[in-house]
Amino acid sequence: MAKIVGGISVTHVPYIGRAIANNLQQDPYWKPFFDGFPPVHAWLDKVKPDVAVVVYNDHGLNFFLDKMPTFAIGAVEEYHNADEGWGIPTVAPFKGDLDLSWHLIDNLIEDGFDLVTCQEMLVDHAFTLPLELLWPKRNAGLRTVPICQNTVQFPLPTPKRCLAFGRAIGKAIESWDSDARVVVLGTGGLSHQLDGERAGFINKKFDLEFLDKLVSDPDWVTQYSIPDLVELTGTQGVELINWLTARGALGDTVKAIHTNYHIPISNTAAGLIAMETV
Repeated sequence: MAKIVGGISVTHVPYIGRAIANNLQQDPYWKPFFDGFPPVHAWLDKVKPDVAVVVYNDHGLNFFLDKMPTFAIGAVEEYHNADEGWGIPTVAPFKGDLDLSWHLIDNLIEDGFDLVTCQEMLVDHAFTLPLELLWPKRNAGLRTVPICQNTVQFPLPTPKRCLAFGRAIGKAIESWDSDARVVVLGTGGLSHQLDGERAGFINKKFDLEFLDKLVSDPDWVTQYSIPDLVELTGTQGVELINWLTARGALGDTVKAIHTNYHIPISNTAAGLIAMETV
C-alpha cells in the first residue's frame, strides 16, 4: 500500500512568482522568506516522495464565481498553468497521476464527499508556486494530484468538514495499491486581507497558535465557523482551511520538522510548516 510520508503547508502569494523569476531570493525583502525553505528541501531529499497531493484554492483561472465547486479534483495526465493577470511567468506542466486521482475519486465519493471530477483542468499560482518553492530544481519524476477547495464564494466548507475531508483523503491514499511515497501539501494563508476597510490586516497571535495546534490538536480549529475565521484572519486568510484539510490526511500524530513565519510578504503573513507522519 502507499505510504504518506508527511505534509507541508505554505503560502502561495502571487508576488513570490516574480521574486523567483527575477532571482530575488537574497534580496533583503525576500531573504527571510526564502531562508525558511532549505530545511524543508533537505527533508524532502530524505523522504523522497513520488507523488504530491496538493490541496489549494483556485483564483478564477479554472473556476469562477458563476461555477465554484466546494471540492474538485483533477484526473489529468499533466497540469498546465496560464497567465492569470498577475504577470507571473508560466512554467512547464506538472505530471499527473491518473491512477491515484481515480482511486481518490472513487473512495471519497464512497465516503460521502460529492466531488467535481475534472478531466480538463488548469492550475493557478496556488498550485504551481508551492511546488516551485519546494522543488526549486523541479523534480522531473514527481507526480501530482490537485484537489481544489472553495475559499472564495460563500458558503464555504466548514473547518469541521475540511478536516473530515482530509482524513478521508488520507484513508484513501493509504488504501491505494501502490508502493508510492506521498506528500500532502496545503497552500494559502496565513492571515491576510487584500481589500476593504481591513486591507493589510494580519493576526500574528492567531497565526502562531494555529501553527502550533495544527501539529498537536487540529480539531481545535473546528471550534471556529467560517465567519469566525474571516474575523480572525481576514477575508483571504480563510485559505488556512486548505492547511487543515492537508493536516487531516496525515493521521492523528505528526512530528513538526520545520516551521517559518515571516511578515509581511505582499501584505500577507507568510507561513511554512513541514510535518512528518509517525
